[in-house]
Amino acid sequence: MERREEQLGAAGAGAAPALDFTVENVEKALHQLYYDPNIENKNLAQKWLMQAQVSPQAWHFSWQLLQPDKVPEIQYFGASALHIKISRYWSDIPTDQYESLKAQLFTQITRFASGSKIVLTRLCVALASLALSMMPDAWPCAVADMVRLFQAEDSPVDSQGRCLALLELLTVLPEEFQTSRLPQYRKGLVRTSLAVECGAVFPLLEQLLQQPSSPSCVRQKVLKCFSSWVQLEVPLQDCEALIQAAFAALQDSELFDSSVEAIVNAISQPDAQRYVNTLLKLIPLVLGLQEQLRQAVQNGDMETSHGICRIAVALGENHSRALLDQVEHWQSFLALVNMIMFCTGIPGHYPVNETTSSLTLTFWYTLQDDILSFEAEKQAVYQQVYRPVYFQLVDVLLHKAQFPSDEEYGFWSSDEKEQFRIYRVDISDTLMYVYEMLGAELLSSLYDKLGRLLTSSEEPYSWQHTEALLYGFQSIAETIDVNYSDVVPGLIGLIPRISISNVQLADTVMFTIGALSEWLADHPVMINSVLPLVLHALGNPELSVSSVSTLKKICRECKYDLPPYAANIVAVSQDVLMKQIHKTSQCMWLMQALGFLLSALQVEEILKNLHSLISPYIQQLEKLAEEIPNPSNKLAIVHILGLLSNLFTTLDVSHHDDDHEGPELRKLPVPQGPNPVVVVLQQVFQLIQKVLSKWLSDAQVVEAVCAIFEKSVKTLLDDFAPMVPQLCEMLGRMYSTVPQASALDLTRQLVHIFAHEPAHFPPIEALFLLVTSVTLSLFQQGPRDHPDIVDSFMQLLAQALKRKPDLFLCERLDVKAVFQCAVLALKFPEAPTVKASCGFFTELLPRCGEIESVGKVVQEDGRMLLIAVLEAIGGQASRSLMDCFADILFALNKHCFSLLSMWIKEALQPPGFPSARLSPEQKDTFSQQILRERVNKRRVKEMVKEFTLLCRGLHGTDYTADY
Repeated sequence: MERREEQLGAAGAGAAPALDFTVENVEKALHQLYYDPNIENKNLAQKWLMQAQVSPQAWHFSWQLLQPDKVPEIQYFGASALHIKISRYWSDIPTDQYESLKAQLFTQITRFASGSKIVLTRLCVALASLALSMMPDAWPCAVADMVRLFQAEDSPVDSQGRCLALLELLTVLPEEFQTSRLPQYRKGLVRTSLAVECGAVFPLLEQLLQQPSSPSCVRQKVLKCFSSWVQLEVPLQDCEALIQAAFAALQDSELFDSSVEAIVNAISQPDAQRYVNTLLKLIPLVLGLQEQLRQAVQNGDMETSHGICRIAVALGENHSRALLDQVEHWQSFLALVNMIMFCTGIPGHYPVNETTSSLTLTFWYTLQDDILSFEAEKQAVYQQVYRPVYFQLVDVLLHKAQFPSDEEYGFWSSDEKEQFRIYRVDISDTLMYVYEMLGAELLSSLYDKLGRLLTSSEEPYSWQHTEALLYGFQSIAETIDVNYSDVVPGLIGLIPRISISNVQLADTVMFTIGALSEWLADHPVMINSVLPLVLHALGNPELSVSSVSTLKKICRECKYDLPPYAANIVAVSQDVLMKQIHKTSQCMWLMQALGFLLSALQVEEILKNLHSLISPYIQQLEKLAEEIPNPSNKLAIVHILGLLSNLFTTLDVSHHDDDHEGPELRKLPVPQGPNPVVVVLQQVFQLIQKVLSKWLSDAQVVEAVCAIFEKSVKTLLDDFAPMVPQLCEMLGRMYSTVPQASALDLTRQLVHIFAHEPAHFPPIEALFLLVTSVTLSLFQQGPRDHPDIVDSFMQLLAQALKRKPDLFLCERLDVKAVFQCAVLALKFPEAPTVKASCGFFTELLPRCGEIESVGKVVQEDGRMLLIAVLEAIGGQASRSLMDCFADILFALNKHCFSLLSMWIKEALQPPGFPSARLSPEQKDTFSQQILRERVNKRRVKEMVKEFTLLCRGLHGTDYTADY
């Protein structure tokens, strides 16, 4: 045994530095890890122990740590170290040591069969790993050997201990296979070998499960073992006997959970649908659980009802298509569907009284998809059978979506309320999907129910019932075009009749109106029926989200029909804004709603409304501009600037956003004279500058100021033109004083929209040169603290080259310095900055021929760029960025071929560059491949991905599987 340890130790001698990994030191480190109160000491101990586990000395100390006189924590570490050495360093083990290592592991497992269970499991995992590495050639009948060895009568351990140890080993074997790092070709071989070995496992499991004398602990272990093996895609027909035994075991409360897990795993394996006869035999077994399910529901036994539901859903969801195909068995499958319907409608409120119904929702999607995928004749037959089922499902889902009583809901925790909210969203999605099966008849059914409920004088209706029916309508109307539905006018007529006494009901009324906003745009005569409800709700802080979002939808969709109501909407909105009823985000939405609303008015009306709407905020801003900066007035300034930004985002009198919707859209003539937004911006420009003068060093305030202009530019486009000169001047002053990324982003926007216009080119060119000069100075001081500025600067340069390359013709632009700074930016650790820099180079390199200064700098410094790109590919940059670097190589090859062919050979010449793992042949192959490919960018990306894996030593490993 000692000779074997020495050989194994020598085999891994190169794996780690020879630290003092002795048994004594490992025990001390473990004591420190478990009992030292100092967290730093614990962390140090853990780090040291991880090194110890992978060291060559682990072969020596692991066995000693398993000695009987050691405590379980120490023995566990020894067993874990053995598993790590076997699973990760298999190639270190000499082939002549396999048998003795196997024998020693068997001995230890036998010893621990009556010892610590956690240590036993780790030793079983170690032996499983050894078996997987040896199968099928070096250990052809591994599983049969395990069964035979543990059934030997001459063992010192009692038969139950041996049996449990064997079952533990057989359970972890498939689990270890699923997580093993075996190469793909080996995985296929081992999987085939294990499938054959089932023949040695299943008869034993059947015998133990059906044997009356088997104690409960053994039967439970059998079920877990079976559950583990079926995940190897064992043919379902081979599992029949064990599945039937598992169904029988469901009557035993101790075995219930393990039986459910085993049955669900067996039914859910992808291959199972091939065995239709076996699946048909399973339907009666599942239906036979209905009485047990009803009893469980009656007794409030959530665990049992949940488990039985899982089984029914697993059969229905995984195999509905295969079972629907068996037309002669349609009644038994319908019975299974009805059983699942019972699970969907299980009594009680989710998630407090039950957690089962949510499991069933995906089944209904699957069943519908399968029915609708049949050819017309078969589909018609099944539609006849299942349309009534789906109408019943709608009733069940709407009942489940109902809120509990106010008193009961008051006792729910915030977590339970959130789970219920998500559950209702899932129900909403299901209803939307079911509409495809039931069509307009579904809306008619909901409308009839709501009408009867609201007009019946016989009995008072609960708000919960009304809310659920409206919620059903809202779910469908949000995503389905209901414009041609003949029941919506009636629904709009019913809404004002609803007695709203509850926040949840009011919320749903609001969201339903919002979902019907497109319909209202086509039927403007109905707007007056619902708008007062929305405006009234605006004053209730509890309805903040629903009322504001609904008003925004109405203002966006119906703006051309709202002028008669505009004064009222503005007045109510102003009132709630002044009273500060809503949170910041809802205030911003409200301003966007008002922007849509004002867009449809005459210019004089817009200006009049803007004046009354904005004046209070301008006065407040003037006051704040005089104050000494402090945190509270900063919040107020950012809030006011945000309100203006959001108003200007949607206030668009030119309607160019609507152009794509076709000529039939009613368009106002484009007004003559200045744009109202520009008028307001010019009026507040001085004030904004005054605010800025005190807050220039605060990124949040600068960002808020830039957002006003950026959103206005995006909305107004050419109408913003009168503001360009003064904005360029202000941006220049801002950026010169304190550089901020938001100022560069706004400059990029101006370049994008206005740089091509001769009238605006001079101020934009001046601004571009100024921000470039300031940013280059920043690079000299050290740009590492400003990755956001470098990112935005690179995006600005790329936009300038794309939109107006003339900006690079100016003699005052130091193209060489810009180029060198961009090369430096390629080495930043922040991925967005690197990506932006790559984007700049892919725009710059194609300009080599047309812009003299660019051609000159590429000739002088292009080699420096290539070296930076190769360093990144060699391992200095994230693998996720390789496509960006490939784009630079492609651009160099396409536009600077003669230079690249010279540089790449020189650059790859030095040994160890760009990675010590590369051979000269590999580097030569790469350079030849790159130089040959000047047309297909995708091929270059593949070459770079391949090369970076070679550089990082990852080529052909598991790490590349998803790459």
